[in-house]
Amino acid sequence: MEETEVPIEAVQEHIHEAAAHASHTWITYVALSSALLAVLAAVTALLSGHHVNEAMISQIKSSDKWSYYQAKGIKSAILDSRIQVLEGLGKEISEKDTDKVAEYKAEQSQISKEAEEFQKESEAHLTIHEILARAVTMFQVAIAIGAIAALTRRKYFWYVSLVFGALGTFYFIQSLI
Repeated sequence: MEETEVPIEAVQEHIHEAAAHASHTWITYVALSSALLAVLAAVTALLSGHHVNEAMISQIKSSDKWSYYQAKGIKSAILDSRIQVLEGLGKEISEKDTDKVAEYKAEQSQISKEAEEFQKESEAHLTIHEILARAVTMFQVAIAIGAIAALTRRKYFWYVSLVFGALGTFYFIQSLI
């Protein structure tokens, strides 16, 4: 009896071709999703840097206001000492000097409010920066896992990559709220 010849080589070639074509399809999606994640990471990193810079500027303004507050306090203390010395010597105290001490105290109150506002603004920017930094981290992890998926040709790594990308997107949106 004659053996039937099965074209195994042709079948194997067809399977490899189909597998290669199938893997190219989802790997193309891995590449596209990684590219999109890279864009999101870049934009998020830019915004994160912006907020850390704004936090620093607000902190510097707050520090400047507190220095100004101290300067007014020193002026007030010097003038108050002068008034006390004049009182001790029994000399007449200028109404202008007492008014100036009251003015310094009022200015200090306003300056401290401004300094505290700049401090709050700085803290708000830092909070947003921290949230955006988390988003950048998630996007970078997602891109790395996407690369692992493409290199190992394992689809579930791509799904894990998409989960990390979704977390990054969640943090990005959270920073906008």
